[in-house]
Formats: sequence, structure tokens, C-alpha cells
Amino acid sequence: MHKFRKGIKLKEFRKQKMLKEAADRKINAIEDKIDADLDVNIKSVQKILGKNTGDLVIRRFNIGGKENFAAAAVFIDGLADKAIIDEYIIQSLELDTRSEDPTEPVTQQDLVELLKKYSLTINELSETNEMRKAIRSVLNGDTAIFIDGNEQAFGANTKGWEHRTVDEPRSEAVVRGPREGFTETLRVNTALVRLRLKDPDLRVKNFTVGERTNTNIAVFYIDGVCEDNLVKQVERRINKIEIDGIVGSGYIEQLIEDNHWSPFPTIQNTERPDKVVGNLLEGRVAILVDGSPFSLIAPAIFSQFYQSPEDYYERFWIGSFVRLIRLVSIFLALFAPSLYIAFTSFHPEMIPSDLAIAIAAGRATVPFPSIVEALLMEVSLEILREASVRLPGIIGPTIGIVGALVIGQAAVQAGLVSPLMVIIVSLTAIASFASPSYAASITIRLLRFPMMIAAGTFGLYGMMLFLLGILLHVCTLKSFGVPYISPVSPSHFTDMKDFVWRAPLQWMPKRPITIGPDDEKRMEPDKSGGGKNNG
Repeated sequence: MHKFRKGIKLKEFRKQKMLKEAADRKINAIEDKIDADLDVNIKSVQKILGKNTGDLVIRRFNIGGKENFAAAAVFIDGLADKAIIDEYIIQSLELDTRSEDPTEPVTQQDLVELLKKYSLTINELSETNEMRKAIRSVLNGDTAIFIDGNEQAFGANTKGWEHRTVDEPRSEAVVRGPREGFTETLRVNTALVRLRLKDPDLRVKNFTVGERTNTNIAVFYIDGVCEDNLVKQVERRINKIEIDGIVGSGYIEQLIEDNHWSPFPTIQNTERPDKVVGNLLEGRVAILVDGSPFSLIAPAIFSQFYQSPEDYYERFWIGSFVRLIRLVSIFLALFAPSLYIAFTSFHPEMIPSDLAIAIAAGRATVPFPSIVEALLMEVSLEILREASVRLPGIIGPTIGIVGALVIGQAAVQAGLVSPLMVIIVSLTAIASFASPSYAASITIRLLRFPMMIAAGTFGLYGMMLFLLGILLHVCTLKSFGVPYISPVSPSHFTDMKDFVWRAPLQWMPKRPITIGPDDEKRMEPDKSGGGKNNG
């Protein structure tokens, strides 16, 4: 028989929990203190990181070759640069230790100051008396130096792991524009932003999130341009995160966004440094996460997701035309299958006679109603699209193209779908790729299915009801206090110059009022250039 343990009262449970937490704090307090005994410190390191950890390196040596000055360097193999450790730490400390007065011997009291002045020739050097901070620096690629008789540890910057070089962005390609994209290394990404924005007012605030991963996060903003309340709100949301690990920037996005249930993204992600700089100049905040090539931009409004940096690199006529093409593509990706279902099932009288006869001839052998026909094709397309992404890089595009042609042609010949349905599904798939933002395109793909069901249930009336529901939902969305559909609601005529079409740069001397920047002026209107004929 199973024996059930007798339950305890809530008061007793809370008392036991408090005692356990107090005991844990006492143990942590003991482990956090760096001891004057070198052997005790090494045992603490081995206890925290594991005695049999294969990549943990503990190198004992004597400073200046003297046995009374014992020390140890602790680092992780693969995260730290061994050449820097050998040449600038171990070799420097072993060969020479001198006092300011050569006639006086080096004592234990002035050893630490002498090492900082003469022996440790490292660009970044920190001190700590807490073991946890020393361990954290080791896990970040630094080297911790423990000295016998000293209750402090040095943290030397020796980061040197292998990382991917700066390459062209994969998900946001442009014809005219920079070819550099973010990598998985945080300091490389921060340097890419600094390289393009040499403003002394650019601020970077560092955070560490994740109890086990201890992931480093950098928050960028321009002091004097970005609103202080926005920066404080971002900081508050990041500090509230309590999770065991952060693997990518998508974790941060989900944990700090305003509405978790909305299919619309309220934080923009990008792997383009020029896009980050452009948004920083408008008064937004950028969040870079170590280990992820995608930066987060907040706040984000709907118009950002069909805009591209290339819109501003070309003349305004070209940028406006391309942007209009993207809006038409979004309309087709969302409504094309639903309109086919609504017209063929409920409103055939709205179709011209010649076209209605052609559609009826194509559907003569189709055994399914139009809603089932459309759902079968759309689901098949989504499966094929997902499979092509997971396949190896060389095979994926080939399988996607060949599979779509073969399946579509076979389905038409078998009489399972009409030729017009294949055309509509293909046009829908192509239109969904025209959006420069993957998050926005997948939202349209997601909303397409309930829109098709509404069209198959109530026709055009169902489509309009569902569209009104989407509009009502979008009107209630906010991103860090900024209305999602601004500058339409609330209306800002100044910001409308960069909404559906892009006005000439000379016509946009102010930053977007929607974001609420502290400094609204971007350029002087009378100094914007663009004279009729200056030559």
C-alpha cells in the first residue's frame, strides 16, 4: 500500500522555508568571502565550479620566484586567451617583482599595489573580495588571480574565445546599404553600433539576466534624445526578469513586451547595425543580448514592420514606391485566399460573367468546397515552407521550388484543386515574403487562417467582422506607452510624412513626435540643402 505523508500547516511550512533560506544565506556568505589562505580559495573555486570540470584550469605559481608569494590563476579553457595569460600574467608575475626602492625588500603589505603598478600589464584589471564575483568574471572569459595572504582577487580581461566574424545579414538583405550584420558576441555588436554612432551622448547600460546563464545585456540610448521615462521603464522591466537562463534575445522580447497574447509584435528585432542606429537617432532604445545576433528595438509601432533601411538610402520617389509595393503585398497575403472563398461560396454574382465561367470550369472536378480546398493548399504550403527551412542550405531552396511545382501540378491534374486556387496560393506565398520583417510576415500568415474560416462561414460579412476585430485589437495595443497605430491614432501630421509614403529628408526636420523624444529637432529646415540649381 502507498503511504501518504501527513501534510503540514501553512505556518509550519513557511517557518521551515525561512529556516532553509537563512541557512542557504549563511552558506553563501561563507563562500562569497575570499579568504587570505590560497588553498581555501582554490577549494572554494573547485566546490563552486566542480572539482572534475574538464575545462577549468588552476595554475599555481610563485610571484617573483619567491615561495612566500604564492599565487594561482584561474580561467576557463576556450573562453580565455592563453597567449595573454602566459605573457602578461604568469610570465610577468613570475619573472619580476620589485619595490619602488630597489634597496628595500618587497613585503606582503605593499605587494598588491606593486603588482598593479608594475607587473600586471593588462588593459582591464578589477578587484573584488567576493568569490561569486570572481567566479562570474571567470565564466565571462576573464582570469581570476588569487594571492596567498590577500583577501582580494584580481580580475584580468583575457577574453579570447572563437566567434563568428561580421557577415552580411541573412534575414534583412538590401540592394543598397551596409553589408555588416550583428554576430553572437556582445562586444562585437556594441562596437558595430559605436562605429556608426560616434556621439558622446550615446549611453550603454549593462545588465546580467538569468540565474544560471548569467547572460550579459546591453541597453543603448542617446542621452538628451531618448525620453528618460522610456529608459527607466526598459530598465525596470529587465530588472523584473527572474528566470534560470536566457538563450537568445527572443526570451527578453517575450518577458518585457506589453501584451503576451497579441499576434502582433510590439518590439522590433533586427540584425542590422544601421537600423539600430537609425532608431536610436529617433529616440528609441536598443537592447543587445550576448549570444544572439538580433537586437531589440523599443518602442515599436505598426509602420516600422513594413519599412526598411533601404527606403532612406534611395530617393524618396523610389523609397515610397517600394514601400507601397510592400503594403499591397501585405493586403494580398492576408486577403487573397479569403476573397476567393467568399466570392466562390457566397457572392458569385459579384464576379464578372466570363471570369465566373472560367472559375466554374476549373472547379468542375474539385470534390471539396472552396474553404476546404483553400485550407488544404495553405496548410500544404506552410508544411513545405517549414520543411525547406529545416533542410540543409543547398537542398532546401531546391526542394521548396520543385516540391511546390510538382505538388501543385499533380493536385490540379488529379482534380483536387482548381488552377486558380494554385495561382492564388502561390501569389499569397510570394507576397508574404515581401515584408522586410519576419515577425510581421509570420503574423500575417497566422491571421490568414481565421480570416479564411470567417470568409467560409459568413462570406464578405465575416471577413469585415474579423477585420474590425483586428482593427479594434490593434487600436488597444501599446508598446512601452506608445500607441501601436500612431501616427494614425492619435493623429500627428508631422509623422505622417514617413508613414505610407516617405517624404524628402528636407521635409522631415523633426524626429517622430509619437516616440516623444526630448530633443525633437533633427536638422535645420533652412540648412537642409536641395537647392534647385547651385552649379
